[in-house]
Amino acid sequence: MTTDGILSQLSKASAAEEFFALLGVEYDAKIIDVARLHILHRMGQYLAGEEFTGASDPEIASRCKATLERAYADFVTSSPIEQRVFKVLKDAAAPQSNKHPALVQLSCLE
Repeated sequence: MTTDGILSQLSKASAAEEFFALLGVEYDAKIIDVARLHILHRMGQYLAGEEFTGASDPEIASRCKATLERAYADFVTSSPIEQRVFKVLKDAAAPQSNKHPALVQLSCLE
């Protein structure tokens, strides 16, 4: 690693493969090809619950690595559709309200 802190290095990464390389996480390219954005978004969700204040850079790197491994594992065993990390996928699974009024027999109207 360079003299930059791990969070600084991660903020400069532009591809999922860079995150995996920086944190030393092994991955299957087939899974990354399908779920790269989902994995990174899930990692961000997990990191949102982390508090790094006062932590050393090696400790932060270790926690980030564990978080990426956890996010990646979510998609090793299930698909992005099943995980529904993005709003569009959550909305697609939500029960749809009946937007059409019920049909009424014309003979009932007088």
